[in-house]
Amino acid sequence: MYDENEQEKGRSAFSIGKNEDVEFSEALADSDDLEARERAEAADERQQDE
Repeated sequence: MYDENEQEKGRSAFSIGKNEDVEFSEALADSDDLEARERAEAADERQQDE
């Protein structure tokens, strides 16, 4: 439930999961997002080569 004290502390009532699924949006991506996607793709390729 939402607690006004949480807002004052800068936290929301929603929990943020450690492994949260997100959808990549090319339209909203900045340079850091594009670099992260490239690094993830390279890591996936390395795992497949093993």
